[in-house]
Amino acid sequence: MPELSLFAALLVGLLGGGHCVGMCGGIVGAVSMSMPGSRPQWRLLLAYNLGRIASYSLAGVIAGAVGASSFFLQHLLPIGKVLYVLANIMLILLGLYLANFWHGVIALERVGVVLWRWLQPFSKRWLPVRTVAQAGILGAIWGWLPCGLVYSVLIAALATGNPVQGGLLMLAFGLGTLPTLLAMGMAAVRLKAWLQQVWIRRLSGGLVILFGLVGLWRAVG
Repeated sequence: MPELSLFAALLVGLLGGGHCVGMCGGIVGAVSMSMPGSRPQWRLLLAYNLGRIASYSLAGVIAGAVGASSFFLQHLLPIGKVLYVLANIMLILLGLYLANFWHGVIALERVGVVLWRWLQPFSKRWLPVRTVAQAGILGAIWGWLPCGLVYSVLIAALATGNPVQGGLLMLAFGLGTLPTLLAMGMAAVRLKAWLQQVWIRRLSGGLVILFGLVGLWRAVG
């Protein structure tokens, strides 16, 4: 997995923070308000987010393993090259999303609706959150919430054809989402406003698109 792909996944998580706030902001707010008085709420928020990122990483490992198993068909089809091309196409589509040109990747959220309908009742068992362990478990469950950005990076993880690389790719994405979801107060508002500036989104989206185009050029070469 080229380091540029990991950096691209980190950028997607960071610049997609606005979408993450929309998807997870409610549950993050519930976690932050669960602890009474002066007890440190940041521990709960950190535990929740670490649980969420752990689920992303696990999903990346599974996707990478599925991609690796497909290499058994290498003698029939050029699976490796096909997956590599697919990964870079997904980077280009994510770059278009970041640059605010095209939001089609969000349509992928429909894919996980059935799984989430089964998981969501389990998340309610851990509310209200009182302990770090509860917060971590809730985050691990919430990490499977249908999200177009998550699924897009997950397709790229599948295309790595390697469990470790797939897990690292999803880990990089998850770490990118961390700043916005940890800072849900005024700092988050300011961070979100800065990240939503047109030039920031266009520059970052252009970089991710460039990574994808470089990957496609390597595939052709």
